[in-house]
This record gives sequence, structure tokens and C-alpha cells, in this order.
Amino acid sequence: MRWYEKLYVGEKAKKIRYSIIQAVREGRPLGYYVLTPAANEQNLLDLYPAVTLSLPYYREKDLLIVGVALDFEDAAALAGRMISEVYRKTGGFDIRSYLLGEE
Repeated sequence: MRWYEKLYVGEKAKKIRYSIIQAVREGRPLGYYVLTPAANEQNLLDLYPAVTLSLPYYREKDLLIVGVALDFEDAAALAGRMISEVYRKTGGFDIRSYLLGEE
């Protein structure tokens, strides 16, 4: 698991972002959500309950976490904000290239 250098944080999660990051790193995610670039080319982002990252399949994956959120609603709003930012800055929806180009 890798962390995006300019990590996006949901509105509800801003006050406790460091606690969320530490909880995810230590495997005690408490209902938080993480956002990653989509696993396939047809989607833009994947939203995972952070508890999912403790499953063997995901522990073996080299996921790049680009955002954290307090709950699903916060994660969905954050995804919308991220996609909107990419569209404003590039005129397109290639969020993967945008994120990896800035990394």
C-alpha cells in the first residue's frame, strides 16, 4: 500500500485525517473509506471500505491510496470533487494520468 503525496481528504474527515491515516496503516480502519485509482480502465476511482484492505487479496496488491474519507457519503463527495478538479484543470476525465503525473 502506497500513499499519494498530495492526499485528498473528505470534508468530514479533515479534522481527524491523521487519525484516519494511522488507523488504516495499523489495520484498525473503524469504518473509514479510501479512494484509489480504478482497477480497470472503464472507471475513474475505486472507493473501498478501509477494512477491505486487511483482506489477503488487497494486502498483496500495490494500491495507491489517493484519498481518505470518514464514511461512504464523504467518500462519494470527495470522488466528485476530485473528478471535478481533474476536469477543470485538464478538460478531460483521465484521473489516473492526472494523479500519476503529479506524483
